[in-house]
Amino acid sequence: MREAGRILANVIKQVSGMVKPGITTKELDKAAEGLILSYGAEPSFKGYEGFPASLCTSVNEELVHCIPSGRKLKEGDIVSLDGGVHYKNYHSDMAVTLPVGKVSFEAQRLIWVTKKALKRGIKKVRPGITFGDVGNTIQRHIEGQGYGVVRDLCGHGIGTNLHEEPEVANYGVRKKGEVIKEGMVFCIEPMVTAGDYNIKRAKDGYGYQTKDGSLSAHFEHTLAVTKSGILILTEIR
Repeated sequence: MREAGRILANVIKQVSGMVKPGITTKELDKAAEGLILSYGAEPSFKGYEGFPASLCTSVNEELVHCIPSGRKLKEGDIVSLDGGVHYKNYHSDMAVTLPVGKVSFEAQRLIWVTKKALKRGIKKVRPGITFGDVGNTIQRHIEGQGYGVVRDLCGHGIGTNLHEEPEVANYGVRKKGEVIKEGMVFCIEPMVTAGDYNIKRAKDGYGYQTKDGSLSAHFEHTLAVTKSGILILTEIR
């Protein structure tokens, strides 16, 4: 899983460098798939529940799981790149949200707050605490900045399957929920809205977007809980 994570981090790093005004989300997907295959791995998302691409590309009010298309990114957009790698029977999963060219202060702040929420959630993780403790930490940070925490989607366990138990919510009550144990591997992925946290299906039938049309951002890492600490398997280096 460490190898799968390293491959995915390299792919997302390289595709992130391609994000600029005028590029299409389909071009980003094609690049991601080519890179994944060049590492001797497979895209986890392609064919998963019928999903037709290797990368989820969600723009502005689109939150997660949107299908890449001929849509050209414009100056001022923000785009989430969410990818997965299947390598030697194990999966990794990660996401980043990026500015396209120069963006508004509000868009940049939303990205910063969401990224910080992931960092705070990861920092909280250790054996003996609960997933409610982690969710509560993420929720307090996001809502403290005036943003919405999506309730209908969450992080997840990961391993030989892309999505496994437990569910890892981005909100919660301290000391509630399953206890985190050494040996667990799971994904934390804050999904944050600039307006109301309610979401609806996107037009493509796969993705989700904010119900009120407000901007949204998404960051995700795959983590392993070990004796010597927390390993971020998808850390970009």
